[in-house]
Amino acid sequence: MIAFLDVLLRGLALCAQAVAVGGLVFLLVALRGETGEVGGRARRRSTRLVAAAAMALAAVQAMLLALHLAALADEHGWPWAEALTTGYFAAGAARALGAVLLAVAARRLAAPAPGGAAAPAVALGVGLVASAAWLSHASARLTDQATLLALDALHQAAAAAWVGGLAHLVWTAAAGAGPWPVAVLRRFSATTLGAVALLVATGTGLAWFYVGEAASLVGTAYGLMVQTKLVMLLLLLGLGGLNFLTVRRLAAGDASPLRRVRWFVEVEVGLGLTVLFVAASLTSLPPAVDVVADRASPGEVARALAPAWPRLVSPAHAELPADDPEAPRTAADRAWSEYNHNVAGLFVLLMGALATLHAVWGVGWARHWPLVFLGLGAFMLVRSDPGSWPLGPIGFWEGWTYASVVQHRLFVVLVVAFGLFEWAVRTGRAPRPGWAYAFPLLAVVGGGLLLTHSHALENLKSEFLAEVTHAPLGVLALAVGWGRWLELRLGPPADALPRRIWAGALCLVGLMLLTYHES
Repeated sequence: MIAFLDVLLRGLALCAQAVAVGGLVFLLVALRGETGEVGGRARRRSTRLVAAAAMALAAVQAMLLALHLAALADEHGWPWAEALTTGYFAAGAARALGAVLLAVAARRLAAPAPGGAAAPAVALGVGLVASAAWLSHASARLTDQATLLALDALHQAAAAAWVGGLAHLVWTAAAGAGPWPVAVLRRFSATTLGAVALLVATGTGLAWFYVGEAASLVGTAYGLMVQTKLVMLLLLLGLGGLNFLTVRRLAAGDASPLRRVRWFVEVEVGLGLTVLFVAASLTSLPPAVDVVADRASPGEVARALAPAWPRLVSPAHAELPADDPEAPRTAADRAWSEYNHNVAGLFVLLMGALATLHAVWGVGWARHWPLVFLGLGAFMLVRSDPGSWPLGPIGFWEGWTYASVVQHRLFVVLVVAFGLFEWAVRTGRAPRPGWAYAFPLLAVVGGGLLLTHSHALENLKSEFLAEVTHAPLGVLALAVGWGRWLELRLGPPADALPRRIWAGALCLVGLMLLTYHES
């Protein structure tokens, strides 16, 4: 449970850091010299967001330190004295304090030309990035430590300038801040171009040191997450490239392309924040270059990903070692898991087929496809954790102390919410138009949980091979969510392609689950 909370808190910290530090870049570069009502309102909103993100970072960093102290506690209590002597605790405490100071300093950046007020805020932003690098794998390396610290800090700074800046671009255009002036878009576009180049260069360098060779990129959990980051980066680059070209063609006063840019930027922000959670999961895994004995071969990974005939007969619950959570996995365990995935695939494939009938061909009765989610949720609640309630000896409340049980229950809640909200939207029962966004947002959250949900925290080969399909499933879930989001945002006739994308991705999720196997 602590390991799962650690990944989530690290992801939140990276997101808060990106919004805080990226906001400084946005204020000092994109909004530089912007005056008038629109410029003043945008600057005020952006400074408030920087301050809020910095305070959130301070709070999350404090929770991380408390979590790690709790993990080390014994019968004598928390090891405060020992912790205060470690570089990790010092860097974490300095990071929390620096974030609070940045929240205070950011308030002085609301002027069109902040002058000397910008220097303290920039220095604190640099300090946050440097302390984040010190809390990464780089600080623990015995060789090339200085190089890795520099690469990590630059990598995080580039990610903040891009993703955090995009968040401010959306935030300053929302809630009455007005449309973006073309000059702001041009300056920001040029800034992100440099940030992306730095991000790719430093990411390549970090992969060189931490992955080492192609075999470790394919056969380890760390390598899998690096590949996932790369796929999502390519999606981000595609969206960013479309926006870059649109901005270059914009004529001042032409509002239609500006609206389209905003919708795509919203998706960029969502994907970018998800990438930061993927990056957080990397910090919980040993670098691929250090994993030798438990590394899976390319052939083993290919066999794990290859489709297999569905298993539609379940082993009896009595065949499972359900009373011992620490027992090694047996053939019955694997058969139970395969049956669960395959039957879930039938539910999802049925939903995907009905959604395609409704979304692409306009078949009216197929609009009730979200109700299938309720059956899937009931199936998952009963079958996901054979050692826990309602089938196993672990009680309902005791189950909340197990990370895997908590994650599975969260997925059940998401699945049921999927069904209820989207069915209300499809049948006109939703009381507000905003309910339509529940489905894409929940799909995105589910995809993000899949990408941070890993049982292979120690990189055991058998666990890695069992979980290797979670990454592509997570990416497909993001395609479902953001495809539906763009369909709602763009409206007809431009919504035809996003509608086909998310319906097709839902079908692919069903097929992957239906053909899933662990042997």
